[in-house]
Amino acid sequence: MLLIKGGEIHDAILPEGKIADILVKDGKISRIAKNISAKGAQVVDAKGLLVYPGFIDAHSHLGLDGYGIGYEGSDYNEINDIISPQLRGVDGFKPMQPHLRAAALAGVTTVNTGPGSADVLGGTFLAVKTVGKRVDDMLVKMETSMKCAFGENPKRVYRDKGDSSRMTTASKLREALFKAREYEAKKKAAEEDPGKAPAFDMKMEALLPVIRKQMPLKAHAHTAEDIFTALRIAREFDVDITLEHVTEGHLIAQELAREKVPLAIGPSLSSASKFELRNRTFETPGILDKAGCKVSIITDAPVIPQEYLTLCAALAVKSGMDPFHALQAITINAAVHSGISDRVGSLETGKDADIVLMDGDCFAVASKVVKVFILGQLVE
Repeated sequence: MLLIKGGEIHDAILPEGKIADILVKDGKISRIAKNISAKGAQVVDAKGLLVYPGFIDAHSHLGLDGYGIGYEGSDYNEINDIISPQLRGVDGFKPMQPHLRAAALAGVTTVNTGPGSADVLGGTFLAVKTVGKRVDDMLVKMETSMKCAFGENPKRVYRDKGDSSRMTTASKLREALFKAREYEAKKKAAEEDPGKAPAFDMKMEALLPVIRKQMPLKAHAHTAEDIFTALRIAREFDVDITLEHVTEGHLIAQELAREKVPLAIGPSLSSASKFELRNRTFETPGILDKAGCKVSIITDAPVIPQEYLTLCAALAVKSGMDPFHALQAITINAAVHSGISDRVGSLETGKDADIVLMDGDCFAVASKVVKVFILGQLVE
């Protein structure tokens, strides 16, 4: 058992902090109240400290990138097949790369990580804790979403291999979804007549959770036109979708508010390295939040190092975002976005004991992380 005593708890559910204790049993939050006593518990004195849920990045490539060894060591993009839904991020994740520990020590306890944006369909993301030696033991959720991409990246990677326009990208995604829908219909028909079963197709099998609305498309889209194309296709096939990056979201805030889809904003702490980013600003999360959108703030690590997630949220606050909503953007909103809010994202009874103790406001650059617990275990 672990007992964290007397800290100022910011649970990501209520705007105001409160002084209370947190009792942890078997890696879960057992109780939050004042003056808890628990015989035999390891006691951590948190008086004078601020207590937060573990921070969550809803869109990262942590563990699939090549840390310090360049592209040769990275595994987050297939560049030989533009339609690769059968790939699983879990199979490319490298748990013992040193930047995972850096993320954990900075309070980032869970990331939704997976394939990059080279392909129209790139495979599935996974939600994973940031400590461990074996990915199977670190998983929060094996497959959270199916990555798809719009805009410049598929065009750039496949310009000489069959994709040189946004129209082509959209048509390739449509074709895959049409085939998956047809494959699903044949499988249903085969329930009563096995002779109607389609030949096994691993790509189509991978897309069935999308067609069945068991898993959302995770759509890389920076510009307004790409955002609207992603939404158009999702509505056309009646599939769920989350929007990733949303660089020009502030230009279409009211339209996005009406769509009511989760938005992951970032990376904003980078240069406008391509024309899609020319309207990049840290004002975007706050503008979308004020419009009524459900906003997460992301690093797109390694574009921004994973440990700077709170800094990105702080810069959104500096640019006008409500501080409490910015906290939610890297905790509970990110958990909802990733489909893991039953386990993480807030300090509540029954959730994973992912807890961050800081000596000041998490958005103050001078504040330091004092202790981090993941599933009730101290990160060292």
